[in-house]
Amino acid sequence: MSQPSTGIDCAHCPAACCRLEVWCLTETGVPEAFMRADPRGGTVMARLDDGWCIALDRQTLLCRIYEQRPLVCRELRVGSPECLAEHREFTESIPWHHNSSRFPRPRTPCCG
Repeated sequence: MSQPSTGIDCAHCPAACCRLEVWCLTETGVPEAFMRADPRGGTVMARLDDGWCIALDRQTLLCRIYEQRPLVCRELRVGSPECLAEHREFTESIPWHHNSSRFPRPRTPCCG
């Protein structure tokens, strides 16, 4: 039996999940230049000053290290409670995002 549609898909999302803190829990090949030490002793994906993941291509909204992305990114499923919560929070904070050239539509999904 199919699950009801959430109306969310990566191809039409402004990469809202790419603002989440991402822990590098396993070795997936994330280049060291994309990681930083966390004050608690762990390793996380580096983020730009505005909060976006350093691996996100801001023009295409595609992950620049898709094949090496962290396990957390690999396991985040479109339409999951975490996905929906982040999408809702992002779109409510920037209601104009769907019409903005700042958030071009990705050609292929960045997640899943």
